[in-house]
Amino acid sequence: MSLRFHWFLPTNGGDGRHVVGGGHGLAPGGSGRPADVAYLTQVARAAEDNGFTAALTPTGAWCEDAWLSTAMLSQTTDRLKFLVAFRPGVVSPFLAAQMAGTFQNMSEGRLLLNVVTGGESHEQRMYGDYLDKDARYRRCDEFLEIVRRLWAGETVDFHGEHLSVDAATLGQIPDPIPDIYFGGSSPAAGIVAARHADVYLTWGEPPDAVAAKIAWIRGLAAEQGRTIRFGIRMHTITRDTADEAWAEADRLLAGIPADTVETVQEGLRRSESEGQKRMIALHNGSRDKLEIYPNLWAGVGLVRGGAGTALVGSHEQVADRITEYAALGIEEFVLSAYPHLEGAYWFGEGVLPILADRGLWTDERPRRRRHTLVPFAAAGR
Repeated sequence: MSLRFHWFLPTNGGDGRHVVGGGHGLAPGGSGRPADVAYLTQVARAAEDNGFTAALTPTGAWCEDAWLSTAMLSQTTDRLKFLVAFRPGVVSPFLAAQMAGTFQNMSEGRLLLNVVTGGESHEQRMYGDYLDKDARYRRCDEFLEIVRRLWAGETVDFHGEHLSVDAATLGQIPDPIPDIYFGGSSPAAGIVAARHADVYLTWGEPPDAVAAKIAWIRGLAAEQGRTIRFGIRMHTITRDTADEAWAEADRLLAGIPADTVETVQEGLRRSESEGQKRMIALHNGSRDKLEIYPNLWAGVGLVRGGAGTALVGSHEQVADRITEYAALGIEEFVLSAYPHLEGAYWFGEGVLPILADRGLWTDERPRRRRHTLVPFAAAGR
């Protein structure tokens, strides 16, 4: 088994040398590096050059549109795939299936999809979506059934509780069919994941909690006669030594004002997302005891919604934690760092070679010709 590693494109307010907050209905904090095509191309190429398979682009009112951003970046990169997050409540299933077909065919197969049902009703209403959370999951189930059938080449007649199509036939069937990534910690989310997900994504909780979630989803999928791969979303602070890594974590923490933490946590506590509630429970808004498991740090979640934990340590220690998660059944890792550009190199040059030596990761980058610095050096031997 070769693990797959993905990076993150910071379209959520930009990038910088400090934690950029926001998410789950909160406005992003300050950054310093804009989320423009020029900078995001640097991040995407850094991910591509360091052996990452794909890059996740988030969705929501707090960030740039993922479809448009990645379509642009597909033209400034060569091999990197794009894990496009989108919300089924703001686009029709036929249009989404058609968009995926166009993207996949015009990018030569570089599309993956992260379906996000939407955890915050007040944010969903900004898009004109007035369903409650449970209804959003029922609609998502209908949405994915229609999309899957369209991708299978069917002519679809469907009349559900929330969605209906008549004689729908897709002309742009994606080749290959993009994998669907899906997350969620509520019972309603588990049902949709079991029926439709190729990869179930969880945020970076301690191994025992992750193992319980894997067992839960695996059991639900088995009831549907399906198997699912598992992935995890977290940040990284990896350095040559553990002291350097924890010094960087301390620097990031020092750059977070106490009043900002209070304001952000007040907003996040209103979240309807079960996953967000689990993230908050890891730190409870306190700066104390943020290392919640060896090399697992909850400091990012003080000001950022969504993924709130980071792997912190030497390259060897971070590789050890990844090996531990892999032993539980995690096959895909969606990672990030601050800043994302430099972080791709820290992880790609520091951790991936260790995992390759352990037989856990295969470098699929095309081999490059190596030129001698002195062309005629051999002649003098």
